[in-house]
Amino acid sequence: MDADSRDSEHGDRRSGLVADLHTHTTVSDGTLTIDEVPAAAREAGLDWVAVTDHDRVHPGIDAPVVERDGVRIVRGIELRVDAGFERLDLLGYAVEHTPALDAEIDRLQTDRRERGAAILRRVEERLGVDLDVEPRPGLGRPHVARAIEASAAPYDYADAFDELIGNDGPCYVARDVTDLDRGVDLLRGSCALVGLAHPFRYADVDAALEVARDLDAIERFYPYGRPVDTGRIDAIVADADLLATGGSDAHERTLGAAGLTEAAFAPVRKRLSAPR
Repeated sequence: MDADSRDSEHGDRRSGLVADLHTHTTVSDGTLTIDEVPAAAREAGLDWVAVTDHDRVHPGIDAPVVERDGVRIVRGIELRVDAGFERLDLLGYAVEHTPALDAEIDRLQTDRRERGAAILRRVEERLGVDLDVEPRPGLGRPHVARAIEASAAPYDYADAFDELIGNDGPCYVARDVTDLDRGVDLLRGSCALVGLAHPFRYADVDAALEVARDLDAIERFYPYGRPVDTGRIDAIVADADLLATGGSDAHERTLGAAGLTEAAFAPVRKRLSAPR
């Protein structure tokens, strides 16, 4: 197949990206359903997408790597962990279910549901509105922010976080997350690859980068929206023999805002199983 035909079949290849390894769906706080992921991937010109929902393995992906409508979908997870100095996000790729991981996910989803219910109560009492959101597994603050924006309350999505449900907001409720060492053990026992997500989003970048040294990978390509010292990431990749991953962290319907070119994806691809 020539390049023009491939572009026509799989979206616009001008970005050069073939893989977006950080995306979310409606089972956590994304807006794409799993059935909509292949079309969104093709629109972005992608061959591979990792579905990395928060503290949850998507129940609609029935193997570590599957092929759906010509797109290869990696069953992943984004697991928040408490590193002591800060809470970090770990990305696990090509997840195999294990009793230990499944039990921890169940615990986390119960906590998310209870925490979500508490946040909803605080917001509704403070604003005097009914947000019409049912507490459920996968519920996150973005769901609450969208509901606030859609209500009669005078807040848009950003205002909801800035003034109500952000970490220092009056309606914030903390989560009970997994300990770092426990989280790494769980993911190493169930995933083909474990990495640190978006290292320059943390308050203590130096400490976060040190954590990454003991993992398999680090997310190098990410839409931070501010200057990032990728040279530091490259140095750690070389020094600690890590893989460099990348993804858009898509919560909306557009994929491919960041990701991996074919050459950059090749060493990661070697760690992933053949699609079913």
